[in-house]
Amino acid sequence: MAVAGYETYYPRLIIRDQRIRHGRKVVFQPALFPGYAFVLIQLQWHAARWAPGTLGLIMDGIGPAKVPDAVIAEIRRREVDGLIELAPPSPLRRGARVRILRGPFTGHLAIFADMRPRQRVEILLQLLGGEQRVTLAKKDIEVVR
Repeated sequence: MAVAGYETYYPRLIIRDQRIRHGRKVVFQPALFPGYAFVLIQLQWHAARWAPGTLGLIMDGIGPAKVPDAVIAEIRRREVDGLIELAPPSPLRRGARVRILRGPFTGHLAIFADMRPRQRVEILLQLLGGEQRVTLAKKDIEVVR
């Protein structure tokens, strides 16, 4: 799309959340980066600062910040019919109930506390009359629904 003579790219998401507006089903399509668009500026970036609808440019020192073409190409590659579908969020969130699958606490229920480096997780386990923090491999737990 071209705005004020500049090629722009405003990637949008497809969210499987359908809403009803004025009696019709509408698929919600928010921006991937709300409030931001990519602009292809060849030579004169000063004029782009004053293009209609522009609040400003993200600067990198004295000039506009540059996003590598490979990043834009990767975003475009993920598009299907002009929209990007993100992977569903992980069910592992703080406070989620989990079951231990392996080790000395197999079968025990616990609460997910945090992620740790190297595919490890920290859980809160009821032991000896109190809550203890235990670190396990991520593959050794499952979310209980």
